[in-house]
Amino acid sequence: MLQRRTPAGYWQSVTGALEWGEAPKDAAVRELFEETGLQLPVTDCRQNHTFPIHPAWRERYAMDVVTNLEHVFRVECTERPAIILNSDEHSGYRWLDRDEAANLAGSRTNRDAILEHVPDY
Repeated sequence: MLQRRTPAGYWQSVTGALEWGEAPKDAAVRELFEETGLQLPVTDCRQNHTFPIHPAWRERYAMDVVTNLEHVFRVECTERPAIILNSDEHSGYRWLDRDEAANLAGSRTNRDAILEHVPDY
């Protein structure tokens, strides 16, 4: 889980926005690398969620855009690789088990995706 710089105390898994003309899976691979330094295979969970845009990020969008479409992907790590944190976006990270990560997630859709797609070891 990654701790965002803004808003303070907000935790999430790797997330990001599509660049113009970018496919969702390509964005997932790019964001994983940009936010963590990891280059691992990304699996498409073939699941989407629409959610209201968090107030902290409203100014990034046009006035009439109030929701976002989220594509769910997952990465499997057999070990806990070293993370190279993007310090412009995040101030910390934690490796957690599924339930701890879900409880820490700042958004409902992130929490739901963790509970559905992360094994409970």
